[in-house]
Amino acid sequence: MRISHYLAGIWLLVAGAAPIVVAEAPTLGVNHIGLAVSKLDASASFFVDTLGWRRAGGDPDYPAIFVTDGKAFVTLWQVENPLEAVPFNRMKNVGLHHMAMTMESLEALHALHAKLLQTEGVTIEFAPEFMGQGPTTHMMIRDPSGLRLEFVVPASRMPKAEGE
Repeated sequence: MRISHYLAGIWLLVAGAAPIVVAEAPTLGVNHIGLAVSKLDASASFFVDTLGWRRAGGDPDYPAIFVTDGKAFVTLWQVENPLEAVPFNRMKNVGLHHMAMTMESLEALHALHAKLLQTEGVTIEFAPEFMGQGPTTHMMIRDPSGLRLEFVVPASRMPKAEGE
């Protein structure tokens, strides 16, 4: 058997000529993503003030701040000693490589890019560009704590050319 196609979250396996659909997983998607940060308030402010998410609670004893955009839920956890925290290296560390968020439109992606150019503590790894040959478009940034965040406009959200 070899993997043939990926369609709607289900791998289609081919055994000879007849595709076999693998049963869906018993999980129902990601409940939340917990991220360790070196600058809790700055990272929370980035999500709330820059991205327009809302604060959804927290735990001052840990300390942690929870944020949501109404669909995704992220828990931001302050590392014990920010001065001794080791920044993530995507080529050397095991852990979350990056978190990708779907953008509403290409215009929204470009507006966010313009806003991020003016946002203190944000590093833009690359400006909006095609993913591969396109038309899916994405950009990658680092938030004030160094979290790697990607913003993606899938091809399905791109404007249609006349006649399509």
